[in-house]
Amino acid sequence: MAASDYSARHLSVLEGLEAVRKRPGMYIGTTDSRGLMHCLWEVIDNSVDEALGGHGDTIEIILHPDDSVEVRDHGRGIPVDIEPKTGLSGVEVVMTKLHAGGKFGGGSYAASGGLHGVGASVVNALSERLDVWVDRGGATHHMAFRRGEPGNWADPASGPSIDATFSPFVTGSELAKVGKVARGRTGTRIRYWADRQIFNKSARFTFEDLIARARQTAFLVPGLTLTVRDERNPLEPSEESFRYDGGPKDFVDFIGRDTAVTDTWELKGAGSFSETVPVLKNDGTLVSEEVERDCQVDVALRWGNGYETEVRSFVNIIATPKGGTHHAGFEAGLTKVMRKVIETNARRLKLTGKDGAERIEKDDIMAGLTAIVTVRIPEPQFEGQTKEVLGTGPVRGIVAKVVEKELTAILTSTKRDTKAQANTVLEKIVAEMRARVAARKQKEISRRKNALETSSLPAKLADCRSNDVETSELFIVEGDSALGTAKLARRSDFQALLPIRGKILNVQKASVTDMLHNAECASIIQVLGAGSGRTFDLDQARYGKIILMTDADVDGAHIRTLLLTLFFRYMRPLVDAGRVYAAVPPLHRVEVKGSPRREKEYVYTYSEQELNEVLRDLKRSGRKYNEDIQRYKGLGEMDADQLAETTMDPEHRTLRRITAEHAEAAERVFELLMGNEVAPRRDFIVAGAEKLDASRIDA
Repeated sequence: MAASDYSARHLSVLEGLEAVRKRPGMYIGTTDSRGLMHCLWEVIDNSVDEALGGHGDTIEIILHPDDSVEVRDHGRGIPVDIEPKTGLSGVEVVMTKLHAGGKFGGGSYAASGGLHGVGASVVNALSERLDVWVDRGGATHHMAFRRGEPGNWADPASGPSIDATFSPFVTGSELAKVGKVARGRTGTRIRYWADRQIFNKSARFTFEDLIARARQTAFLVPGLTLTVRDERNPLEPSEESFRYDGGPKDFVDFIGRDTAVTDTWELKGAGSFSETVPVLKNDGTLVSEEVERDCQVDVALRWGNGYETEVRSFVNIIATPKGGTHHAGFEAGLTKVMRKVIETNARRLKLTGKDGAERIEKDDIMAGLTAIVTVRIPEPQFEGQTKEVLGTGPVRGIVAKVVEKELTAILTSTKRDTKAQANTVLEKIVAEMRARVAARKQKEISRRKNALETSSLPAKLADCRSNDVETSELFIVEGDSALGTAKLARRSDFQALLPIRGKILNVQKASVTDMLHNAECASIIQVLGAGSGRTFDLDQARYGKIILMTDADVDGAHIRTLLLTLFFRYMRPLVDAGRVYAAVPPLHRVEVKGSPRREKEYVYTYSEQELNEVLRDLKRSGRKYNEDIQRYKGLGEMDADQLAETTMDPEHRTLRRITAEHAEAAERVFELLMGNEVAPRRDFIVAGAEKLDASRIDA
């Protein structure tokens, strides 16, 4: 089209909810399952806002078999009287008008998650059908919509149906009274069918995500009961209910995965700030006024013995996964306090000499931290309708000040238990700083190395010739006796060997400092060349496969467990990437006798059951074998050819890949078997004592 042909008649003006249907991504982000769930969050959050204001303490969410979803609350109910400017009922205004609602500074809500006034109307616009029932004033009021347009559905006697015939209102809309309720009973029920013209066919309501969101909300609104019921499978309906009275403190205890080294501390406070906002006057004009805002801060945090960080932030119970000013204020206050307290206790923490010149960084402090940061403010400023980032500037300073004041009081407390925990945290942070510095120095040394310099790798490492990470393999071998055989059995072009002496340090109990000072652990970290803990860089790993090759006995299993604990806690990305394996050496070798027609052969078996099956098959086929069956108690009992054929040769060996698909369950098992708490481990052993086969003990 030529420039001269482009005129005002080519411009389109989208009215009302038409804009939402034309550009849904602007309001809900996507049109897949995430966008579908976002619509449900909008409806649920409106009910939660009522509970936040002290109106109602129960919310029900029901997934119906007909692909509809229903949300019920016992709040005040959407207003049913006529809104004077539009001449429409309050229900129709809320459901059909963008930027309409009770959250624009009219005093209906002190602090709410919804503030743009588009949540309910957007859900209505993107629904093939939506019904709303309001209990208020002794009556139940009902109104129905089709893709945002009000009207009547000719429903069967069985109840609302998406297949019923719809008739839009022609002259004027009607909010019908369909029943009576007790005078004091109030509440809102919304049921809707998502419009499949808008959402992908594969978009579905996820029960697990709904459960997680309901649990999260129950933590953030103490005393609120949320019930989620999935009726999509009538034969096996699912229902879960959540209610917590401890607030963010309970939330931290729930999501903290590692073993706590401190109690869960609560940091509470408030502050105020003024901001200039446009205020809507009665005559319809907008006037800028300076208003005073109150900001309530509630932070719960604790440190664990791990190094992963889990910090979640919320504004008026709305999750802000990308942070914002409240998150930044929390980190700033935390860093300032820790640096100050550590500086004060430098001598006791032995921060002298070279260590004293190092500065504590935020990552050192955040290692092993689990925290929930919540703020409540009226009319928060978010970046976009999806509300993933808080933009209200003054909140940063208020949160930082509350964290500084409350955390300083805890860290300088004279109470015995609190003081001991504070010392543990400070020592942990200093240990993280030292580990980071050591990793940085190691990286600098490796960068400075050139072809003329000797390698700084351990002398006991039998390295491979290949520099190709994808094909290279590192075998961590139990004992020097197995090392000699393995050297002869390996393919030195791509297989490296690192022997370890017996059982390494149990890192589930030991501190980071003890782990780094342990010769075997330090050798493994040094040889891999990718660091440890928070400084671990998977791309720097020198080998594509890490294979743990231990004896096929109880001691070998123990050593393998200790090694896996080290990898799980301090080199977790290797496990997640599927690059850690356990070699599977055989337990037995059966010599099958030859005949004029067949040569003598050897059969390897890997369990007692497999051995019995092999012997049974040999007897059935009439083949004779040497009754003196060799049982391998260690890798050192094999000769090089046997070890290569059964355990090391890629063409014949069997490897067991170590995965962490169920990471939280694995963490609990590691802590039970390898942690500091003796009583749970004793109970576990006692409970399983009857199942123990005494003949399997290698004594």
